[in-house]
Amino acid sequence: MLIQPSIALFEPDIPQNAGAIMRLCACLDLPLHVIEPCGFLLDDRKLRRAGMDYLAGVSMSRHVNWQAFEDSTPAHRRILASAHAEVLLPDFDFAPGDIIVMGRESAGAPDYVHQACQHRVRLPLVSGQRSINVAQAASIFAFEACRQLHWFSHLGDETRDDSIE
Repeated sequence: MLIQPSIALFEPDIPQNAGAIMRLCACLDLPLHVIEPCGFLLDDRKLRRAGMDYLAGVSMSRHVNWQAFEDSTPAHRRILASAHAEVLLPDFDFAPGDIIVMGRESAGAPDYVHQACQHRVRLPLVSGQRSINVAQAASIFAFEACRQLHWFSHLGDETRDDSIE
């Protein structure tokens, strides 16, 4: 049985990024965890605009704080996407059920989140460049996890002309 990866947004700041990640999760059939507090209301107009009509297709769990998130996901590895990690994404092996944790746009993830995550992984970037947009990073991590776990075969997607908008 396939167990897909999921994405967790730690205290997201920007509704457009959260909406884009929600759309990503809907398109890949990945669960989404939103760890509050958020820097916006989850019914924000900008969030709805970024997520378009995909938001209804997202399996989303809201957690009032990090502890509530940890308590509800005890059997899953938490993989922190961090610009400060030593392990590069191409060198990391995902496992079924992994949760990819994305930090806040404004501040990343605090030390207690770094310590609570079993693995910290970063994207390979040109020297001197700090990071890329959180929604772009989430997409790269999600696609790599799905590729490694053979999740795409579950989707039953046919090659379509409208797959990229």
